Order: sequence, then structure tokens, then C-alpha cells
Amino acid sequence: MSALASEFDLRIPEPFSPSSLRELSRDAEGLISFLSDPLDSSFLEGCPNLRIVANYAVGFNNIDVGYALSKGIYVTNTPDVLTEATADLAFSLLLAVARRIPEAERFLREGRFEGWGANLFLGQELFGKTVGIVGMGRIGKAFARRCLAFGLKVLYTGPKPLPRADEALLNAAFLPLEELLPLSDFLSLHLPLTPESRHLLDRRRIGLMKPGSILINTSRGPIVDEEALADSLLEGRLWGAGLDVFEQEPQIHPKLLLAERTVLLPHIGSATEETRTRMAWMTVEALKETFAGRVPPFLVPPWRERVSP
Repeated sequence: MSALASEFDLRIPEPFSPSSLRELSRDAEGLISFLSDPLDSSFLEGCPNLRIVANYAVGFNNIDVGYALSKGIYVTNTPDVLTEATADLAFSLLLAVARRIPEAERFLREGRFEGWGANLFLGQELFGKTVGIVGMGRIGKAFARRCLAFGLKVLYTGPKPLPRADEALLNAAFLPLEELLPLSDFLSLHLPLTPESRHLLDRRRIGLMKPGSILINTSRGPIVDEEALADSLLEGRLWGAGLDVFEQEPQIHPKLLLAERTVLLPHIGSATEETRTRMAWMTVEALKETFAGRVPPFLVPPWRERVSP
């Protein structure tokens, strides 16, 4: 951020709070926001000089884009930079849950390891199993490539099937969601949060999942009914879950904390030095182009549609 600070009056709220952000933003011409910053219409209305919101994330459901569009406030995000990092983490969660790695590591650190045992931390093999991928965009495809390397059969669902050439490359087969759920030993979510995807995995659909299966979610927490998931885990119907996102983040449903074979991470899907650095420079570039009187890069879809020739 040093390049930005050398050219502009850069203000960072310290200590950070919603009220301090609102106070510092009143005269701002540009904002760098995080996914955890709720910028609704009332917030944006209180920033009469605002020209751009550069969201330091791929998702932008924290911003009232419709209101921003109506006021001519650009909204940008950081697309295409965290695909591989997030796919890495999703697959890491799958391995961690299936092979019970965090449990076993804690067991050893607590001094409880007294020697090899035939039944010690029995897990699940991945080879030859079926993985269901919900959302076959960039991250879903990257996750599918990792699955192929481990000998997994890939099923997927989404708004529409991929072109046949892409399916062949990934050795993937399309199915509607409710047909995919009972066939998947492992289910991984890779879709944005929209009104339609909120609680896509509700109690009924979680009940359709294959008994003994594993759920991985590195997309958005509210896509899953967290209480219904926790109940299924505690009942032993699902084997386990690996979650990097949560419905009421940063709060975690207390039942999830009680579930065995559940790996919970603090939203670190894009947390690599390389990815976070690229994200920072994308926000800087968007701000600089806007302040230079040009249309910024990395506009979110509603804005891209408006400025496209």
C-alpha cells in the first residue's frame, strides 16, 4: 500500500470498528473494503464524495451494488487471483477430515501416543471414491483437477453443464443437485452467495446426502444451514465436515464445536503471501485508474454490463 499512501491521503481506522469506518469514510473519494465490511445503502449514502469501492475480495455480497450503481459509484473486486489458493485449501480440508489429521496431531501433542494401533484414527481413503462439486466455476474446476490426481470420480452441478470438451478434460459428469447428493462420498461447495444459493444446503438437502459422507465449504457460510449440518454431524449421519466459512461469521454455531471429525478454519482460503499481495495491488490499481478519470479495471458484473460497449 506504500504506492497508494505516497500519492493519496490514505486513512486507516484505528482502532477499527463500524463506527470509525463510517466516520472516516464521510469525506472519502475511494474506499478499500473487506468482505467483513457491510456497505449498505445507508452507509454509502453517508459518503457523498465517494467515487469507488475497491473490495479486497472476490465476493462482493457485503456491498449494495445496486445502490452504488444508481449513484455512479464504481465497485471493483479481485477476480482470478485466489483460484489456486482456495482450491488448495479445499483439498487440504478434504484430506484433513478424511484422514483425521488434526485429531491425530492433537492426540500426539497431548502425550497420549503410546504406539501403533490397528484401529488408531481410522479414516477414509480418497482413491476410487466419488466427489460432488457444487459450482463448477474457476475454483470448482481447479478443485476438480486436484481430485483427478487422487483418483476420484468427479460429479458436478451448476446452472448448466460445461462444454463437452471441459467435461472430458476434467473427466466430470453433470447431474442435478438432488441426484448428485446421494451419490457423493465427498461434497465440496464452490459457488457465490446469492439469494438463490442462501441455505442451498438446507435440512432437507443435507438429509439427501450420502450417509457417511464429508462436506467441504470454502465458498460462503450462509449457503449451508449450519444448525442442520451440526445436527447431522452430531447424529453421526455425516462422517465429518471441513469449513473455512460460517453462517454468522465470525461466530461459530456452538454445536459445530462439539462435532467430531470436523475441521474449522478462520476463513483463510486466500491466505497465501502471493495471493494477498496480488489482491492488494488490484485494489490499488482500481483506485488509481478511477482518480485518473478512467474506468477502473476489475469492475463487478453489474458495472461491467453498464460500461461495456
